[in-house]
Amino acid sequence: MSDTTQERTAYTIVGAGAIGGTLAFALARAGHPVTLVDTDRAHVDALRTHGLVLVAADGGRTSVPVTATTPDDFTGPLERVLLAVKAQATRSAVDWIAPRLAPDGYVVSVQNGFNEALIARLVGGDRTVAAFVNIFADVAEPGVIQEGGPGALVVGEPGGAPVSDRVRALVGDLQSWGPARASDNVEGYLWAKAGFGAMLAATALADAPMADLIDRHRPAMARLTAEIFAVADRHGVTLEAFDAFDPRPFRQGADSAVRDAAFDRLTAWLRTQPKDRSGIWRDLAVRHRPVEVTTHYGDVIDHATDMGLPTTLLRSVLDGLRELEGAPHTMSEARLDALDALDGLDALDRLAPRSAGQILPADEQAEAVLRRLEHHREDMVADLAAYTARGSASDDLEALDACLAWLRQWLDQRLGPPETEEIIPCAEAGDIMVRRYPARGATAADERPVMLVGHYDTVWPTGTLDDWPFRREGDTISGPGVFDMKAGLVQAVWALRALDVLGLPRPAVTLVLNGDEETGSLASHEALVEAGRDCRLALVFEGAADGAIKTARKGVGLFTLTVTGSEAHAGLDPTAGASAVDELARQILRLTELRDHAAGTSLNVGVIEGGTRSNVAAGRAHAHLDVRVATDAERQRIAQALADLRPVDARTRLEVTGDWNRPVFERNEHVAELADLAKSCARRLGHDLAEASVGGASDGNFLVAAGIPVLDGIGAVGHGAHARSERTSVSEMINRAALAATVLTTLAEK
Repeated sequence: MSDTTQERTAYTIVGAGAIGGTLAFALARAGHPVTLVDTDRAHVDALRTHGLVLVAADGGRTSVPVTATTPDDFTGPLERVLLAVKAQATRSAVDWIAPRLAPDGYVVSVQNGFNEALIARLVGGDRTVAAFVNIFADVAEPGVIQEGGPGALVVGEPGGAPVSDRVRALVGDLQSWGPARASDNVEGYLWAKAGFGAMLAATALADAPMADLIDRHRPAMARLTAEIFAVADRHGVTLEAFDAFDPRPFRQGADSAVRDAAFDRLTAWLRTQPKDRSGIWRDLAVRHRPVEVTTHYGDVIDHATDMGLPTTLLRSVLDGLRELEGAPHTMSEARLDALDALDGLDALDRLAPRSAGQILPADEQAEAVLRRLEHHREDMVADLAAYTARGSASDDLEALDACLAWLRQWLDQRLGPPETEEIIPCAEAGDIMVRRYPARGATAADERPVMLVGHYDTVWPTGTLDDWPFRREGDTISGPGVFDMKAGLVQAVWALRALDVLGLPRPAVTLVLNGDEETGSLASHEALVEAGRDCRLALVFEGAADGAIKTARKGVGLFTLTVTGSEAHAGLDPTAGASAVDELARQILRLTELRDHAAGTSLNVGVIEGGTRSNVAAGRAHAHLDVRVATDAERQRIAQALADLRPVDARTRLEVTGDWNRPVFERNEHVAELADLAKSCARRLGHDLAEASVGGASDGNFLVAAGIPVLDGIGAVGHGAHARSERTSVSEMINRAALAATVLTTLAEK
């Protein structure tokens, strides 16, 4: 006789926590071969020794045998993978899965949050299956899962594609757990869960049952979910009900009586669940570990930011949870009382003037700007991370084009479309972008625009990001170009955005970005000066000098001294030749006498080369010079001295080539006035601002020389430009963006 017993499908479950363990137990009990992969060695050892144990609501224990392993010990390919790790571990888990996944295999995200897009990027959309899961369970101890009662599980193809055969087969197997079903609108369930999950997250701010807290704080809970569903509505998502949660009564504008009835049903259902506190609460209060909710709401906040929608309550909840990660003993229902007091709109917007007759005092404007930017701290960091991830080496035209294309899209998202835009092509360098934005509420007599200047190229070669990507450690951010000068542009954009959202006045703005500053702005400086001719002044968002603005920069000259001699055999006829190397050595000694450190003049002979062989008097030699001067008088002195060079050996000939790459940036009266303005704005923000004279040059040098007043170094605070130690500060990004915004709104009124 032949065996007709149907062979059960094998599954690998990556992440053997509450959700993964619950589904693994059901599949294994139904006869499916199950392999659990988890990084917790004690958990894996317990699974190997005692099997997977499920504790029912009545306390009864049941065990099923499973295969358990750590990622390091795993061998063999992967076919059907249920991914059940915390949201913040998705990237590392899928990086491990991807090289092991069979061509016809797939990954199902049985996780909280929106993870399908990331999974699809790493393993391919055809190997990604979408899922929504609402399972109440906990890991009681190593190898033991505490059942949390009935829940919901919906599976479908990504992007709303029709339900496929593989989804139907998967759902059939998962029904061994409970009411699993297939749908072509998994996204609708995920967004609905985002609203419901936000309520559960808010309850973790206090140490009390979920149902009681939701019941007592209905105003905050309603506005919290309404914020999230407003984003879903703008996306065109059709929200789906699940378990006892119907999302429709929690949308903005819903009837209050209908909403109260929905609250009644929801809290009554929650009181029937074996768990009276959320897994988020348990992570904080019991396990003392970071919560995943701050990660998986990142997508919601990003979408809301792009759409200009407020997420005041959601951000407040996430900020509170971050605080509790380091101090769970400060859980308090007072945190929820504070949420009830918020009005459901961005509270910061209420500080903004709404008409020309309602201008706030200067100190209150500065405070409103600072608070607004602090509220968007993580958005600014995310923007800098995305910008840094675009390599933009000065000599890689393809990378520069891609970076500029990204910048244009990002600027549209953050500031809206400009009044005008001009892209000036450069054959051998990155193109120049000039964007003009109209004034808003400005009352200053001088209506000329303020120029905002930056460059998007970096010194870092293409490929640097492969071994030195963007990193954040606490307040410190590192990565190629973060200080010079990608953070500066992020700060400038968020300064403008803060003013516009708050309704504070600002002048017209001309934003100019070039792609060859790091190589001397040879292709862009004329266009830069031309764009600035009709501007009132320029703010250059280069990095600060240890926090100080830069009110003077040295002029830079790059020259080559070439000596031509005559060759001869150095041994057979030592007097016949005229050595260019000997003459160059004499001239170098003369050149060093031109240095005047007291006057701010430096001259460096950086590279010398000459001759062909050791036994031949050199017929030619070169020295490459870098000259820096602090005043135009010194520039003229050096230029004349170079022109007056004469050979010591009359048989040799000297030639000086090159030019002044950057004119001198001197602290004239207009620069001094701008510095005083910046200092007064800094005092409104609660700190003092220093100024400095520096040896490095910037595009501000060209503008000052053209008669355009410049405030330079208003960008990032950090150090390590052009070095692997390049760093900037998150908190100073907020402060410097607030400084730029305060300067701009002040200029709009004077």
